[in-house]
Amino acid sequence: MTSPSPLAADEAVRFPIGRAQLPTAPLTAAERAPYIQQLADLPAQLTATARRVGGERLQLPYRPGGWTGRQVIHHLADTHAQLYSRFRLALTEDNPTVRPFDEAGWAELPDVVATPITLSLSLLDSLHQRWVILLQHLSEAQWQRTFYHPRYHTTLTLEQALVQYAWHGRHHLGHLELLDEPVK
Repeated sequence: MTSPSPLAADEAVRFPIGRAQLPTAPLTAAERAPYIQQLADLPAQLTATARRVGGERLQLPYRPGGWTGRQVIHHLADTHAQLYSRFRLALTEDNPTVRPFDEAGWAELPDVVATPITLSLSLLDSLHQRWVILLQHLSEAQWQRTFYHPRYHTTLTLEQALVQYAWHGRHHLGHLELLDEPVK
């Protein structure tokens, strides 16, 4: 039996649930429902995983050169606040251009070390409750509204963004779960 190449192993750690696969055709309400549920479930899953991992291990990176568990949790709060705003912009403006931000730079700001993760977990819980309520009330036409992301030179529909952002939460939950594995 051969062992995986270092590149394949790194890819598996960087993308523990694989890469996002965005829909290319409109989704039905039934097809959107699991993604909305993933957003609804994420805060509780993050909180449970953070408790299992424990404070000391959350100070460790999930991979060499990667963020610490603490940085991942604060990143999710920072990013998902931005993502929620993107939905609101797309619902109130015609194909707005969203503003990218320096995620790595934000992860290095002093509040990431100084702020208890419980604050970001609480923020995510409230934010996701509000976001899910919004998503549950969108019309079919609203799901097809768009925004433009200049970093990726991509226009996304709100349902493509839903799939992307549900993946984003599960992706980083996978990183925290790597910290929960026994140390080798």
